[in-house]
Amino acid sequence: MLVEQSMHPGWLSNTWLVADRPGGHAVLVDTGGPPDPILRKIEALRLTVTHVLCTHHHHDHIANNALFRKRTGCEICGHALERQLIGSLDRELGDGETIRSGDLEIRALHIPGHTQGQLAFVVDAEAVFTGDTLFRGSVGGTRAPGHATFADLKRSIMEVLMALPKETAVYPGHKEPTTVAAEWETNPFIRAWRGLDPPGRSPCTIHGETAELLLRAADYDGGTKCWVRLGPGGGEEIVPGSAVIDA
Repeated sequence: MLVEQSMHPGWLSNTWLVADRPGGHAVLVDTGGPPDPILRKIEALRLTVTHVLCTHHHHDHIANNALFRKRTGCEICGHALERQLIGSLDRELGDGETIRSGDLEIRALHIPGHTQGQLAFVVDAEAVFTGDTLFRGSVGGTRAPGHATFADLKRSIMEVLMALPKETAVYPGHKEPTTVAAEWETNPFIRAWRGLDPPGRSPCTIHGETAELLLRAADYDGGTKCWVRLGPGGGEEIVPGSAVIDA
């Protein structure tokens, strides 16, 4: 399996090109990265691109869908819950559904949280492309457009992604790759949810709402991401650190 990355300099969002071999077949996971480096790789490696696999509908992940469909003739694929938000899907993929591209076998995993129709893609049981659910050292937020719930996000990470073999490579929607093993041991959110590092309980506000700050950790963009409990009875959320004001 060959993997090539193109990352947008502002959004820090990735387009991943995944191929079975030079001269073979390939898929793209998300299209928010600059397209030219990917198009050059497709030409240099003589690849037939069969699918664009959309992890979710946010613009920084689908910006070049139409361009790649026009240039390669590939199918645009995503979850049914994202269809109207993506704007155009050639094929809907449900949880556990598999597709083939040459010698690549790709299994879709429904991992709601950051969005309701968020998908991850497991390729050849070696790698998983996690969109905006799991990053290197961080996790996705639960207040983005089309979001699901904190409980959904936590379940998707702890019961779906962390259940993959520990040697599985993780290619997130933003910034650098990692592994399931590395995130299991070092990701601050996962460590807290495993009960290894107890959360704090400091008062704060989020857009004027009273809350408790349970965890603040570094995020992929150089800022921070926070796990908070809204009160009273407001539930839990993952939000950008910029939204949290210490009391």
